[in-house]
Amino acid sequence: MVDREKILRYFKASGDEELAGKLLDLAESARKSRRYKVSGFMDPHGYNVAEIVVANFSQVTMKSFGGFQNAERMRVAFICDDFYGEPDFAIAALQVSWDKRYYDVGHRDVLGAFMGMGCTRDILGDIVFNDDGAQMVVDKAMVPFILSNLTKIGAATVEVREIPLTDLKEKEQRVKIISATVSALRLDAVGAAGYGVSRSRMAEEIKGQNVRVNWQDAKNPSQTVKEGDVISFRSRGRVELSEVRGTTKKGRMAITLKRYI
Repeated sequence: MVDREKILRYFKASGDEELAGKLLDLAESARKSRRYKVSGFMDPHGYNVAEIVVANFSQVTMKSFGGFQNAERMRVAFICDDFYGEPDFAIAALQVSWDKRYYDVGHRDVLGAFMGMGCTRDILGDIVFNDDGAQMVVDKAMVPFILSNLTKIGAATVEVREIPLTDLKEKEQRVKIISATVSALRLDAVGAAGYGVSRSRMAEEIKGQNVRVNWQDAKNPSQTVKEGDVISFRSRGRVELSEVRGTTKKGRMAITLKRYI
């Protein structure tokens, strides 16, 4: 028997109580129906919450899919052990094109146009840019609506068409290795080293809610980060604290960062 209240209390401190509740409902529904239930698109932090939820169900397992191999945002299927088929993740792919000679469209622009149509984030997976524009992974049920309503991104007129999932291109991961020293493993110090900005600038960005840690809003500039933590700075990509190498003779922390460009 799953102790729902205990699980929700566990997630309350991190602010994930609502998400955990929705995932608990899906897992319980999969168990009762003896089939499967699929979530909306989630970031890696949401995926971690789903893993903890499913670990509390003895008759339910979990699979995930985001449209292609190295997708960041994925849908999760809770599958009852009595179900022997494969879950339908109901995912579709769209190619969005515009005249690149005149318009420079970025990730925030595409996401903003999508949200501007009244769509919620959980029906949109990854956005991957290619030579023709951008590819979007979406909830299959939303394809007709998007095809009819997504006509502009910013000032750019766009064309949208559905493409096979097999045409999706995996994201290229370019990584820059950064070796640095910091006075402490504070978010403002580590972030400043990773993004090449001043510590005061990073502190202001954190206070302005432009920085996330492990896909959650940063708490404050003094927040401690540890090995494996991923820092996201709006429009500047991600930085991972990959290694804390030790303390220098001057008492500073020697660190290695991976910046994903």
